[in-house]
Order: sequence, then structure tokens, then C-alpha cells
Amino acid sequence: MSDNNRIVLAYSGGLDTSVAIAYLKDRTGKDVVAVSLDVGQGGESLETIRQRALACGAVESYVVDARDEFANEYCMKALKANAMYEGVYPLVSAISRPLISKHLVRAAHQFGADTISHGCTGKGNDQVRFEVSIASIDPTLKAISPIRDLSLTRDVEIAFAKEHQLPITQTEKSPYSIDQNVWGRAIETGFLEDPWNGPTKDCYAYTDDPAFPPVEDEVVIEFKEGIPVKIDGRDVTPLQAIEEMNRRAGAQGIGRIDLIEDRLVGIKSRELYECPGAVALITAHQELENCCLEREQHRIKRDIDKRWGELVYDAQWFSPAVASLNAFIEDTQKYVSGEIRMTLHGGRAVVTGRRSDTSLYDYRLATYDSGDTFDQKSSNGFIDIYGLPSRVAAARDVRFGNGIEVPNNVVE
Repeated sequence: MSDNNRIVLAYSGGLDTSVAIAYLKDRTGKDVVAVSLDVGQGGESLETIRQRALACGAVESYVVDARDEFANEYCMKALKANAMYEGVYPLVSAISRPLISKHLVRAAHQFGADTISHGCTGKGNDQVRFEVSIASIDPTLKAISPIRDLSLTRDVEIAFAKEHQLPITQTEKSPYSIDQNVWGRAIETGFLEDPWNGPTKDCYAYTDDPAFPPVEDEVVIEFKEGIPVKIDGRDVTPLQAIEEMNRRAGAQGIGRIDLIEDRLVGIKSRELYECPGAVALITAHQELENCCLEREQHRIKRDIDKRWGELVYDAQWFSPAVASLNAFIEDTQKYVSGEIRMTLHGGRAVVTGRRSDTSLYDYRLATYDSGDTFDQKSSNGFIDIYGLPSRVAAARDVRFGNGIEVPNNVVE
């Protein structure tokens, strides 16, 4: 029964959202329902997080193992779109926020809440992603952020936690702000805010130092309609494919990214990312598309992929525009099936082999040896017609004295 006397909170188990439970109760008089998702971030168990939420004053704690849902419905869409914001970043946080928002709305309906709260600040992208996603699913729900709306600082939060005897262990400012899931890991703040400072070893957790790699690792990934289904001949689910490539590519230091990034809110931010599995899988998927997509279709898709990444980064996962792009991308994947062989070593994932029954690569057309079926005589007429617009324009330029100047000096 809905009495609109509850707030649903996106709960991570950390200081900000733990304090937010009691803070929201004090400020609004409403009971708080904590919602936590496992999207492959590792760390504490869902049960530990659930118990902490209840100990901090939540009246309900809703926990979900969403790892397969995240891999199947979110990471695979990003993979099919070869999603790399600004050409390098595989959208670690941007693709998890719509999933979390969907479960927040579900919990609000289930527990009779009219408000959803999150722990974002006013400088980041995630506040926009949460609130736009929530409004896209159920525009009747309100969204708030006590950290942003009340300008809460870490020292104030720690003092509040002590005063209310909350089971929080944080007492010092962490050197980094970290967000992670199975698709990758984002690291920011602290000394990284000076873009001249180089990353230190303690920044990284998903990847080993690429300067000291183990022996090279050869892997064969089989795709079916754009989705990885086998690794080295073994059947895998999307989640298993990502996890295995995280381990193997991570051991080789693949997927480290250091970026000055254009945030949605208009500021530039220095970000570190570790995305070993995502980078390796996207590299393989792109190469298979090189084999299987028709020339003009492939050109258009590269433009679509870039736009998809920008829109999803900009909180538009549930928008009509992304839905339309998804339809195009999905149509392109019906022939993206086959195997890619890669060598993983020293920070690089290098494709060394491609094999596909649906490939458009035809050896008989491509070869320069005996057995060549390409009719080279056809090229004369092709060039004549293809170059016709340029010849006509050049003749006009010459007629009006605007032809291209050719150097008349002679090299002896």
C-alpha cells in the first residue's frame, strides 16, 4: 500500500549513503528503503551491505544480484556499439546507472515511495544519469541528493555518523573516488586532480603493470551475432566472457586509460580507467565487424557507434534516439559471427587471425596469385565513371583560370 511516506535510496554501503539514511530520516521524517545492486564490483557481499543499511536505520534493504542482467542487457549493447567515449573510454559508469535506476524505480513501486535519493555530488555525470533515467521510467517520482542538495562535506558526514553511532569505519579522506563494476573501474580525485601527476601503482586493481608482463597469452574468442559465446572453444555466458577477459587481459596490463574528459556538466575532469575485458572484447568485436559488415553499412555504423557512446555518456540510455540507434546496431549484428584470435601481451591486445562463415572477405577476389577471380579490366570503366565529376570540375577550373598549379621545375 502506498502512503508516500518512504524514500528509496541507492545504497552502496559506503560513508555517503550510510549517513544519508539517517540524514534523510531526520530531515524529511520519511522512512528510508536502501537498494543495493551487485553489478560485478566485488568487495563486500550483498548480505553485509544489507545488514549495514538496516543498522544505519533503513526500514527495508532491497538487494539484487544483477551481474548477469548487467552483462547481458547493458555490457553487450555497449559491446555491439563498440562504445568508446572520446575514442578511449568504454563507459564503465554510464551503462550501470540506467540499470540501477530501473531497480530503484521498481523498489519505489514495491515499497510505496514517492522519492528516490542518490549519493551524487553536483559536479559529476551520475546525478544526471540517475535523475534522467528515473524520470524516463516514471516521471511521477521525485529525485534528490542530500550530498549535493545540502553540500555535505566528508568531515560533517563523519561527525554525523559518530553522533548517531552509525556503523561506519571511515575516518579519513580516501585518496581516490572509485566506481567499479564488471565492465571496468573508474578512479578519480585526490592527487590525480593535478593532471601533471602521473598515476601510481596503488591506483590500479584490475590490471598488472604492462611494463613487466608474463609470457604472451593467445586467446580465441567466438562471437555469434555480435555476442561472445566461446573462449578457446569453451562455452561462456556474457558475464563469464567479461570476467575471463578481465583476468587474462588484466594480467597483461591491457585497458589502462588516463584521460582528460569532457563531462556532461561542462567541466573537464582527469579520469583513470581500467577496462581490460571491455577493451579486449571491443578490439575483437571491431575486427570481426571489419570482416562481416558491408562497406557503406560499416561506415555508417562507425558514425552511429560514436554517437551512441556520446548519448549514453550523456544520460540518454532510455531516450528515443538511443532506442532508434539500438535498432540499427542490432540489425548490423546478424552476420557478425565468427572467431577472432588475439595475442595479449604488454598492455596490447593484437588481432592475429579472423575466421567467419559470414565474412565478406573473399580470398579469390583479394589474392594476387593464381586463382584470382577479380576482373581487372573492369577497373578502367570504373575509374572513368568514378572520376567523371572531378574531371568535369577540373575542366571548368581551367577554363576560368583556376586550375591546379603544377611545379615546372625540373629535377636533374
